[in-house]
Amino acid sequence: MIRVVIAEDQQMLRGALTSLLKLEDDIEVVADVSDGQAAWDAIQKYNPDVCLLDIEIPYITGLEIAKRLKSAGDKSKIIIVTTFARPGYLQKAIDAQVEGYLLKDEPIDYLIEAIRKVMNGEHVISSDLAATLFLKQNNPLTDRETEVLKLAKEGWTTRDIGKTLFLTNGTIRNYLSSAIQKLEVETRQQAIDKAREKGWI
Repeated sequence: MIRVVIAEDQQMLRGALTSLLKLEDDIEVVADVSDGQAAWDAIQKYNPDVCLLDIEIPYITGLEIAKRLKSAGDKSKIIIVTTFARPGYLQKAIDAQVEGYLLKDEPIDYLIEAIRKVMNGEHVISSDLAATLFLKQNNPLTDRETEVLKLAKEGWTTRDIGKTLFLTNGTIRNYLSSAIQKLEVETRQQAIDKAREKGWI
């Protein structure tokens, strides 16, 4: 029996996935949860064979859970599901060594087969996602520019970011200005939106 934890914040989709997977004789859904913290707790409690994780669940993202599990040497197989065919996200998932990366609009039979395949040691990526690897753009932002944009994305002011990173307001503004130029946009918000769309923050 393949024991699965599902983490998906869209209740209708989570309910549908749970119901459909329960119909399979060789799959057992041991927990279905709506956020990353609940997913982490369920994984620690049930020690599942497969973790089916939405990439952008609240509190702890699916990718962050994947990184934690791999760092801890956990043997659970990880399948990331997403609505986003973004090269940056796919690259992050590959870097996190997940076993599967699927688009949510795949047929349920494809997902079920993916679960069985990763249990057999295979890797599964939606074909539409695999194509995005060839469109991958290198992230032009430095680590510090990325960090500053991430904090700005959370609604932090220049002053707040400066205090947190122990940098002057002028330095923070310089990082934001540099990021805006590199991303070829005109405002801080446009820089945040573009970096997020590319999967860089």
